[in-house]
Amino acid sequence: MSEEDEFELEPIEILELPLDAWHRDKGARMVEFAGYHMPIQYEGIMAEHIWTRDNAGLFDVSHMGQLMLTGDGVAEALEAMVPGDISALQEGKMRYSLLLAEDGGVLDDMMITAVPMGLYVVVNGAVKWDDMGYLREYLPDEVTINNMEDRALLALQGPKAVDALLRVVPGVDALYFMEAGSFFWGPKTDPEPLWISRSGYTGEDGFEISVPAAHAQKLADQLSAQPEVRPIGLGARDSLRLEAGLPLYGHDMNPDVDPVEGNVAFAISKRRRAEGGFAGAERILDALANGPARKLVGLSVDGKMPVREGAPIFAGEAQVGIITSGGFAPSLGAPIAMGYVNAAHNAAGTALEAEVRGKRVSVTVANLPFVRHHYHRKGANT
Repeated sequence: MSEEDEFELEPIEILELPLDAWHRDKGARMVEFAGYHMPIQYEGIMAEHIWTRDNAGLFDVSHMGQLMLTGDGVAEALEAMVPGDISALQEGKMRYSLLLAEDGGVLDDMMITAVPMGLYVVVNGAVKWDDMGYLREYLPDEVTINNMEDRALLALQGPKAVDALLRVVPGVDALYFMEAGSFFWGPKTDPEPLWISRSGYTGEDGFEISVPAAHAQKLADQLSAQPEVRPIGLGARDSLRLEAGLPLYGHDMNPDVDPVEGNVAFAISKRRRAEGGFAGAERILDALANGPARKLVGLSVDGKMPVREGAPIFAGEAQVGIITSGGFAPSLGAPIAMGYVNAAHNAAGTALEAEVRGKRVSVTVANLPFVRHHYHRKGANT
């Protein structure tokens, strides 16, 4: 065996989603993302983006981790690792939260739902194995972590999502934003339970549907057969969430970022701000009280040239920040971005410049979101 052979690395296996063949049959262009073959587009990112804003888009997000945490005191135990008031969650209610490192850095963002068994937690696909390892290390032995690998996760997003889903799954219109429940789907003689939440990551009204992987294709076929629905890829999912001002973990947030500078301080519940008791509380509560040294902000871009992740941001000759997400916003007809900017320069309306391929592009700090959210909130005027 040669020295080169001895140290040759095994190729990393790219996994397939339960709907891999379904996507390919629909004409999807597949790419590697988070360790899976995933559809980046079908007919085109621009068309898919606009369709979702006006109608309903069907997304396959089965790469994400679906975890069930059970055991006595599970909510209180998880509160040592997240800054939300999890023990106060009522059954069927959801909360956006953050998995925190010991120093307060963000290891992942997640959706936590109180269910009869315990807590149903959805985490990002790229770090789900790290998340599970971290949870196993720091949660007490009484808490069991079940990785629900036998389930797929679909997202139906857009203003007509409720109309389409209601024909397939009766009763889902009773849910409001950040509520979830179990619904029966299929023939009355042998119905299949689905776990459905009124949530998503596009800024639109919509639903996320947890379905047994063995039945995912049948459900996807029924949903895509509705006149309002088309399959949508990762490309449009990214442009939709960027317009909605929603950070993407691994780009806009990472372990070097705390929730305050990451502009997700809303995830720190009132009780937790008063009591602390979560990982990195001293650092995070200090940033809340005194302001962060930098902050994730929106940036409008002059002209038509998009600014991409990694582009430095300048005030005159001084670098004052960096772009973390950027691209063209189909709903606005212009490029937009998000990035970290030092405290002295991150007020809305501040004129700055981003450097793209050696050229300066004028950008302006903008309020987030770029496009207004359309969540179906309880008590809101509709």
